Amino acid sequence: MNKTLIKEANIVNEGKVIEGDVLIIGDRIECIDTGIKADGIKHVVEAKGKWLTPGFIDDQVHFREPGLTDKGTIATESMAAIAGGTTSVMDMPNTSPPSTSREAIKNKIQYAMGKTYANYSAYMGATNYNIEEIKALTKGEACGIKVFMGASTGNILVDDPVALELIFKYAQIQIVTHCEDSPTIDKNIAQYRKQFGSSILPECHVEIRSREACYKSSSYAVDLARRHGSKLHVLHLTTAEELDLFSIGEVNNKSITAEVCVHHLWFSRKDYGHLGNLIKCNPSVKEESDRLALLSALKNQRIDVIATDHAPHLLSEKEQNYFDAPSGLPLIQHAFQMVIELSRKGHFSIADAIKYACHNPSVLFGVKERGFIREGYFADLVLIDPNQKTSVNQDDLHYKCNWSPLEGHHFNQAILQTYLNGSLVFDHGKIIGGPSGRALSFVSNG
Repeated sequence: MNKTLIKEANIVNEGKVIEGDVLIIGDRIECIDTGIKADGIKHVVEAKGKWLTPGFIDDQVHFREPGLTDKGTIATESMAAIAGGTTSVMDMPNTSPPSTSREAIKNKIQYAMGKTYANYSAYMGATNYNIEEIKALTKGEACGIKVFMGASTGNILVDDPVALELIFKYAQIQIVTHCEDSPTIDKNIAQYRKQFGSSILPECHVEIRSREACYKSSSYAVDLARRHGSKLHVLHLTTAEELDLFSIGEVNNKSITAEVCVHHLWFSRKDYGHLGNLIKCNPSVKEESDRLALLSALKNQRIDVIATDHAPHLLSEKEQNYFDAPSGLPLIQHAFQMVIELSRKGHFSIADAIKYACHNPSVLFGVKERGFIREGYFADLVLIDPNQKTSVNQDDLHYKCNWSPLEGHHFNQAILQTYLNGSLVFDHGKIIGGPSGRALSFVSNG
């Protein structure tokens, strides 16, 4: 049984930063203390001055399998994940074919085993017609039920009010929603096409996938959840107006929660000028005032979780005109560093960064024995040098699409090592070993 001792690290965990040692035996954290003896332990890591954190739990990724493997695969995108300190992911259902039944989810998770380098779970996609599958779905079969309330996903868009009422009434597990109002978006598209034809600047995405479209849909979802007593998590908020829909407080005291994605904390309207369609995503990156409002909402606990919505597309697709370029961007390899950098700029503390990226996703979804540095928990850990600068270079990317909107950016810290289920899987720029990710398990309370 492998043993690893990480010595004198600054352990960032549960609201504190404390210097200490962490002993890993097998796949678990055996002991957290100071002065742990290294006798008989071959793998000893001297971590003085380094941060040791839990692995990032990303509750929103698109790893593109099955059916869209020209853009990415479970293997390539999970390699990027562990290279960036993300140890657990929850995969979205809008693949080809989409995952809209219990059997499809079971098969998808089984298929990922032996291919994923990160721990893995997947959502069932809601449709206008699969309410019986949703009624039967129980915790442990999937991480949650994804409801697309926006026109970006074809045949798993849920736009029937009766179907939505039934989903919110009968779902036994976590509902997560993509909230944009399709009629509002369609009206905006028609208006812009009439005025500009196909010669539309990417910046117009702000008005086409508008703040009104977001608020109309997110307020509808929150109303449904309140009336039916549902457990609702609204994904990727983008506007200041939407924040008033959510309460301030600890995640375990809420039945309605909110998430923000790293790109909506990092980019704003001004960045379309040099990045164009590379930051085209749904919902859209909006104004600088919205970005700052989202950051403030994290600091006061109105927003509960940070995620990526990692969604790779080919660069050739992104280089098309606005209407033909798909929405979504690859981010998972540098998302943890983005969150840490935002904390170091003073938007929230490093302890809060770990709370939103690691602790709260674990609590919200009931991820079993992950997301914290605790004795007896799985050893999903990340060692970070807070003083080593790193750059985003194409040669270092693990994404199959082989591009990042962050290329050329210099971070003020470095991901040194990632441990997954007790094993070193990423070490100073190199993936170690093969795909060893496991299926996530869930409990009623995190």
